[in-house]
Amino acid sequence: MSTQSTADRILSILEEDAQASHAEIAERAGVSKPTVRKYIKELESEGVIVGYSADVDPKKLASQSIALVGIEVASEKYVEDTRKLKALDAVESLYTSSGDHMLMAEVRAEDGDSLGAIIEDEILAIDGVTAAHPSFLQERLK
Repeated sequence: MSTQSTADRILSILEEDAQASHAEIAERAGVSKPTVRKYIKELESEGVIVGYSADVDPKKLASQSIALVGIEVASEKYVEDTRKLKALDAVESLYTSSGDHMLMAEVRAEDGDSLGAIIEDEILAIDGVTAAHPSFLQERLK
């Protein structure tokens, strides 16, 4: 049995396969199905698990482009602008960052031109957003 906590083992399994059944998670984590249900319910109610999603290979999307966009925001507009960015339909996910940019957004559009228009017309149009640096995803390697 791993020294990793039960919650951590369950989370690791879900991160690998968000569609894993409770039975599969129980077997892999070395616990019972009721234990899995209990932990998942607790992790969801505590906000640790905020949703389930599918990993997408951008190269295989026939009608969609994906970019990770580093975004800079004026500090006095940070709270207001993060709310506005989260409300944009094209922003699939938004993260705070300790790296080169204050925020990182996953932005999706039908093609590169549309994605550029979203960055210019929607993201950079928000008062307080000072820069947006896109990196277009090409091929999922793992």
